[in-house]
Amino acid sequence: MGDYLIKALAYDGKVRAYAANTTDTIHEAQKRHYTWPTASAALGRAMTASVMMGAMLKGEDKITVKIEGDGPIGVILVDSNAKGEVRGYVTNPQTHFDLNESGKLDVRRAVGTSGTLTVVKDIGLKENFSGQVPLVSGELGEDFTYYFAVSEQVPSSVGVGVLVNPDNSVLASGGFIIQLMPGTDEETIGAIEKRLKEIPPISKLIQQGLTPEEILAEILGKENVKILETVPVSFKCNCSKERFSKAIISFGKQEIQDMIDEDGQAEAQCHFCNEKYLFTKDELEELKKEA
Repeated sequence: MGDYLIKALAYDGKVRAYAANTTDTIHEAQKRHYTWPTASAALGRAMTASVMMGAMLKGEDKITVKIEGDGPIGVILVDSNAKGEVRGYVTNPQTHFDLNESGKLDVRRAVGTSGTLTVVKDIGLKENFSGQVPLVSGELGEDFTYYFAVSEQVPSSVGVGVLVNPDNSVLASGGFIIQLMPGTDEETIGAIEKRLKEIPPISKLIQQGLTPEEILAEILGKENVKILETVPVSFKCNCSKERFSKAIISFGKQEIQDMIDEDGQAEAQCHFCNEKYLFTKDELEELKKEA
């Protein structure tokens, strides 16, 4: 079975939960951007959290997550939607360091510990909803946890992890988001907090082959979890030659003529998926007429 996420309730609706396996999706991102291991882990964590956040939306709603730290990886930008489709990139994909003192990929060093995490939700209204928080750790799981607590006032726990093979391919990737609903009793909160302290890191659970269902069962207890929906997850970009055509038209006649005079053609490349689109001289002449 391919990548997917689940939406669930637990403890009689007091807890909302999401879990995802994103291994193939992050592997696709790794191949498209040729990310090195630490960059793969950072991008994979951001994309995994974002695709679960997208699952909190409805219909055609979309979300954009931007992480701007002071580390060498630069900006991480991710788009996702309510259908489990996600795309993303990092400014400097060939960023890598030795493992940190815990024996893990040093995402904090790559991302940096000073900066911002911004979430923009397009839910079909005139104005987009936007929330921004400072980075608190650079490990990203804690940063998304902080975002939910401060920007959305929802006590949450976010766990995201990526394991990378020696050949740079992605071995395992996934995550969970646990959220407490208003009025959750102290006993339930205590039980969940205790369990979160005891379980192995999320990347270890994925490496052991646990499914999203089993991940939530590990955290919340199988008897407490009620699964509501399963959503397939995939790397999907909505770029197209037509979209780039419109962008070129917006440059105006003179700039298009300059492209024709200087190169006799134009090449556009999508940041999100690295797909390239070539425009011949004849195609540019046509676009110039439209401009």
